[in-house]
Amino acid sequence: MASQFYQDPAYSHGFAVPVFSAYLVWRRRDCLAQVEKKPSLFGMWLVLGALGLLFLGSLGAELFLVRISLVLIITGLVLYFFGAPTLRLLAFPLGFLLFMIPIPAILYNRMVFPLQILSSRFATNTLQTIKVVPVLREGNLLVLPNCTLEVVDACSGIRSLMAIVAFALGYAYLTERSVGVRVFLTLAMVPVAIVGNGIRVVLAALLASYRGCEKADDFLHPISAVVIFLVAVVLLLAIHWVIAALRWRLRGQKNS
Repeated sequence: MASQFYQDPAYSHGFAVPVFSAYLVWRRRDCLAQVEKKPSLFGMWLVLGALGLLFLGSLGAELFLVRISLVLIITGLVLYFFGAPTLRLLAFPLGFLLFMIPIPAILYNRMVFPLQILSSRFATNTLQTIKVVPVLREGNLLVLPNCTLEVVDACSGIRSLMAIVAFALGYAYLTERSVGVRVFLTLAMVPVAIVGNGIRVVLAALLASYRGCEKADDFLHPISAVVIFLVAVVLLLAIHWVIAALRWRLRGQKNS
């Protein structure tokens, strides 16, 4: 997995996931020291089942099963040595480890193409609305007057989506006690990431029409991806601020 984190930008955030999970465990060190230890034999059965997945995944060259078995083995060991009370305290840190596991190729491929089409449609409709550059869409191709811009897999937005959702969930967990608000903040980042990627394609199309496709390709991947992530972070903070302000106002009305 570490090799894929390094080579595939879609999962470069995977390096930070176990570090963040370890930090969450460290934050709960006092509670973990006080909770009653109740070792459970069920944990060993979970470990054995996870080892079975590891064997089947290795036998069938299914990397997702191999990788998911790692999280299950850790969960089973916690349950076996410390019991269910400790596992409940560590449920979120252990669950967060799932963000470091690349999704199965079959699911990834099913997600990429619709996101490509969605970004292409968004860019086409935006360009046709502002009427700055004439554009014609053919599938995931944007036909411009001087060149054709292709919204490839890397431009589908799934790379930004995975990292942004992971960041939003971690942020919500640290800053919010309400489960509903945590879920809302996390889910709100999905349309933010999709729209942000569509805006990136629009900017790339404008750049391609005035400066050429090579300049657009240079913009579309490294620089704009960082900008989209930063914009998503700002929007996440803004949404959370609005929720906090509304909550404070409602409390003020109740007190009055």
